[in-house]
Amino acid sequence: MTSAVRTRSSAELIGAEEPVLAHNYHPLPVVVARAEGAWVEDVEGRRYLDMLAGYSALNFGHRHPALIEAAHRQLDRLTLTSRAFHNDRLAEFAERLAALTGLDMVLPMNTGAEAVESGVKVARKWAYDVKGVPADRATIVVAADNFHGRTTTIVSFSTDEVARAGFGPFTPGFRVVPYNDLAALEAAVDETTAAVLIEPVQGEAGVIVPDDGYLAGVRELTRRAGCLFVADEIQSGLGRTGRTLAVDHEAVVPDVVLLGKALGGGIVPVSAVVARREVLEVLHPGEHGSTFGGNPLAAAVGTAVVELLETGEFQRRAAELGGILREGLRSLVGEGVVGFRSRGLWAGVDVDPALGTGREISERLMREGVLVKDTHGSTIRLAPPLTITAEELQGALRTLEKVLVQRT
Repeated sequence: MTSAVRTRSSAELIGAEEPVLAHNYHPLPVVVARAEGAWVEDVEGRRYLDMLAGYSALNFGHRHPALIEAAHRQLDRLTLTSRAFHNDRLAEFAERLAALTGLDMVLPMNTGAEAVESGVKVARKWAYDVKGVPADRATIVVAADNFHGRTTTIVSFSTDEVARAGFGPFTPGFRVVPYNDLAALEAAVDETTAAVLIEPVQGEAGVIVPDDGYLAGVRELTRRAGCLFVADEIQSGLGRTGRTLAVDHEAVVPDVVLLGKALGGGIVPVSAVVARREVLEVLHPGEHGSTFGGNPLAAAVGTAVVELLETGEFQRRAAELGGILREGLRSLVGEGVVGFRSRGLWAGVDVDPALGTGREISERLMREGVLVKDTHGSTIRLAPPLTITAEELQGALRTLEKVLVQRT
């Protein structure tokens, strides 16, 4: 990578943000100026291996050539029409995304939170129009420790008090049950239930992987109860876990799949609600919309993302490299790591609290040239681009070992 033009240092740029940017994030003290593949470069020219990949938004790495080419081609033709008109890229995007997921129809949106909000609206509308739930009585069952976004409705059913405190009153109509507990889920479902909304793997909670059979159990339970199974695959989907979708590990087809992050190829925000025809056909003109949803640039990039996934290459890479990640972490258990959970190229690593918080461990790794992000307590998340090489991944694991050993 060619070094960026350096007019201000990292310290100067971080200091400049303080008086003008809202403090809704607590970023690591690194200022990224350029990136390529699995690597980023700061304004001083220091290089870091990106082991976070934008919380899975960069599944295909930074500036994947096929995705950059698709974006450039479209930028020279047409970027935005709004849905007031048709555009020549949207139909192909929707057709190929529906085929990739094994579902029928697509509602294009922009951000992950917007996809979740749209999924909630669609589930409620389906409950009234198709299931026959009395007006304004539809309920949606969700899991504790979920993360679906931070809009007002979504934090209404969060169990994270940091996300909730100070933002009430909250939206009613949600029931929270423990994750990975089919008995609790069954007890919460009744004739008013529109949907069960869960993450097939809970990302923000620390990459919590449910027991084998849980997802199949959710599918069977919702089928018996006559409600929808809505799978939030915004972080877990599109190759991250070694399959196209995380639900594919149990050969489960939900009624609704929520996608985002990697769907935009690390270039533009793209999200979608993908569902059975009977579900999405409850929407009629004027009932839901988005100015930028399905715009030509997003559709062109999204189609290029789907094309990459259609080959199966990235799913195979995530599965194979996930084995290296899992074995490397297993070797660190008892050597500073007290436990971990992984699926594909995605892991939540619990570090001995005596060695520091997750934030402190992340800062030490940053100083050694590896970027990760903490979650709760002393847990860090690893989610490298699926384009990372085995050698790069092994190097990151050696760096983690070095950081832990230095503190033992």
